[in-house]
Amino acid sequence: MSYETIFDQSFERVKKIFKNKQSFFDAFYGNFINASPEVAKLFGNTGMAHQAKMMEKSFYGLFVFYATQNANDYLEKIAFQHSFHNLDIKPELFDLWLENLIKTVEDFDPQCSDEVTLSWRVVLSPGITYMKHKYSR
Repeated sequence: MSYETIFDQSFERVKKIFKNKQSFFDAFYGNFINASPEVAKLFGNTGMAHQAKMMEKSFYGLFVFYATQNANDYLEKIAFQHSFHNLDIKPELFDLWLENLIKTVEDFDPQCSDEVTLSWRVVLSPGITYMKHKYSR
């Protein structure tokens, strides 16, 4: 089975699960914000319901980047917004983002395994690399 297929199946599972009255993306943001004082500060004045929806849209942009090997207009916009020239989101925070996303997958996917978490990394890492590359450009 391909990593893309394993990712797709896992993603379908986690989207349907609510834990402690939280969706996958809401739980992810809780994990991410609690992972670092720097991240907590960045999101201190942010409406989290709106942010979770924006993250979900960005998440699809990362998936499209993997599938097409091209940045669509939305991912380019997000990369520019997160760059040194705008929000100044440091590249290392993208690594923390991915680690907390994987932690959330482990919490939400009842079929989680090393192969499942690797599939998430394989699918999302190209887009994250693109975002990090665009930081200072």
